[in-house]
Amino acid sequence: MSSDSADRPLESPCRRQCCLDEHDQCLGCGRTLQEILDWGAADNARRRQIAAAAEQRLRQRRSPP
Repeated sequence: MSSDSADRPLESPCRRQCCLDEHDQCLGCGRTLQEILDWGAADNARRRQIAAAAEQRLRQRRSPP
């Protein structure tokens, strides 16, 4: 990985399908409201954590009970 791409901020996982559920989790991207608010000031390490947690929430939501 080049340093140029490592320095570039990680893009938002937003899918422009914003709708919060009863737990303040976005149904589109899986992030919590607090993670959405924190995204702009977060460094890439934190953004990767947020994106991974959001993806896990989406997988859990899609899996059968």
